[in-house]
Amino acid sequence: MLSYYLKLAFKSMRRNPVLTGLMIVALALGIGAFMTTFTVYHLMSGNPIPHKSDVLYAIQLDNWDPNNPPTESAADVQAQLTYLDAQYLMRGDAPADQQAAMYRITVVIQPEDEAEAPFRGMVRTTYGTFFEMFDVPFLYGRPWNRDADDADRRVVVLSKALNERLFGGQDSVGRTLRMGDNLFEIVGVLDEWQPTPIFYDPHTRFSDVEDLFMPMNTAVDLTLQPVGMVNCWKPIDGDGLEGFLRSECVWLQFWAEIHDAEQAREYQDYLNSYTLEQRELGRFPRPINNFMNPVMEWMDINNVVSTDNKVLVRLSALFLLVCILNTVGILLAKFTGKSSEIALRRAMGADKKAVFVQNLFEVSTIGLVGGIVGIGMAWLGLRLVESLYRGYQHLVHLDWAMLVTAIAVAVAASILAGLYPVWRTARLAPAGYLKTQ
Repeated sequence: MLSYYLKLAFKSMRRNPVLTGLMIVALALGIGAFMTTFTVYHLMSGNPIPHKSDVLYAIQLDNWDPNNPPTESAADVQAQLTYLDAQYLMRGDAPADQQAAMYRITVVIQPEDEAEAPFRGMVRTTYGTFFEMFDVPFLYGRPWNRDADDADRRVVVLSKALNERLFGGQDSVGRTLRMGDNLFEIVGVLDEWQPTPIFYDPHTRFSDVEDLFMPMNTAVDLTLQPVGMVNCWKPIDGDGLEGFLRSECVWLQFWAEIHDAEQAREYQDYLNSYTLEQRELGRFPRPINNFMNPVMEWMDINNVVSTDNKVLVRLSALFLLVCILNTVGILLAKFTGKSSEIALRRAMGADKKAVFVQNLFEVSTIGLVGGIVGIGMAWLGLRLVESLYRGYQHLVHLDWAMLVTAIAVAVAASILAGLYPVWRTARLAPAGYLKTQ
């Protein structure tokens, strides 16, 4: 029966190619616009590390200008820590399974082939715990050990992309890399890894993962200054890097891995006790407001999905609704034109249900074709987004979930548009139409 309905559907579609084409184009435009915005929203708001997002916590300490308004939520507290606070937490006995402080720097990389020009690379300076905490996969080698965190060890971990650029994708572990006037030993090479968004740093949400990773103490010893967001609420007391490190400027991201509620309460108490100790030393002049935020809450606090993106999704959904309403009008015209055919089928014994199902099958077929065309339009829309906005390259691909969603939305939209025209057509009294033939 299904094959028979499909045959009738294609015959009817060929009989009125203009109306059929108009319906397909209307649905395709609506699906293309909606899926373009929804795909970007879906990838922006997705869970970047679903198996650990509830045990990884971003840490915030409210050590800011006492003249600022009172703190009401985590959104009112700086997203980063000072160097003093990050070092204390890393070296103390905090009740966390693992912790990692981090920040970004840039370096000049000199390829082995002297004929190649040096180029700038982005570096994340952190601790060896970073890789295990965030389940970073390795293609070659391993992270650096604890000794490299505690001393000035010239070691690095390369991204897969940088390893392919410098060493043709070969195992480069044990080789050296020149950055400026310094040589570094390569201890590991990452496999493909691109969390979307980059949740561990709220200021690099949709950029590429860094080119390489380096122990934080090594970067400090080499006086490599941070790039990105640096906020200070009071003047820096002292000159050079030493003064900057002792300042109340916030510029490091800090994460802790905590696996149960009791441990989380202990860690919160630990942060509050540290705040009280520092207050006796003249720091932390504000009321105690320290926050621990799991990954998804952290993304909400930092507005990873902006209001503009949500508005665009709503507008595209409204546009899809307009396209559906236009399709309703076209379907009414189409089925009115085939009233005589439907009356003849009814006179030959077809009941209302059979006529309703057959016409609804035709509408669904149009929706399926419109969905396929709409996927093509969505792909073009995502390419336009990619060309207009740098840093969105990880948000402009249609995965299988989005492809299935596009088809499902198109078929559902066509059925929704066709319910009234099909119902109206199935209720036609055949006698009146047959008398006119």
